[in-house]
Amino acid sequence: MASGVEELLDMLFEMIDEAKNAPLSSDKCVIERDRALDLIDDVRSQFPTELSEARKMMARRAELENEAKYKAEAIIKAAEDRARQMISDEAITQQARQRANEMMQQAEERSRDLKRSANEYCEDALRRTEEAVAEAYDEIKKSRARFRAAAGVSAGQTAQGGSRPMYDAAADED
Repeated sequence: MASGVEELLDMLFEMIDEAKNAPLSSDKCVIERDRALDLIDDVRSQFPTELSEARKMMARRAELENEAKYKAEAIIKAAEDRARQMISDEAITQQARQRANEMMQQAEERSRDLKRSANEYCEDALRRTEEAVAEAYDEIKKSRARFRAAAGVSAGQTAQGGSRPMYDAAADED
């Protein structure tokens, strides 16, 4: 007995192909009816088994296709997520760089402002110090002149032969 539908169909084809032509006809032939019907019955009996196997294979194929589609979609989604994350990371990095540059510019401007303010403060303090020293120097000159006048030292007199006049505090106490 044949094992599969294809083999049974091949046997039926051979039977028809090798059959003798009917008298006075080239397209008709004579075959053994019982043998042909037995082969057709065998084919019919094999069909449910083969069809169920084919259906199982088709179902498994559909499952594999769906599984592959699901995996492909998951891979695409993961790649898109990763790309978005990388773009987001790049955007954050770019923003951080921009913010750092802005902060550096602000710090440099602040530094220039502080330096200018410090220079102005120092210039003002030195000017005031110079004015105070000039006033003190003028006051010292005036005090010296008063001391000379109080001591009775004339502009041409010198103490003990020196070139500078000498103030006598003891004479002032009397």
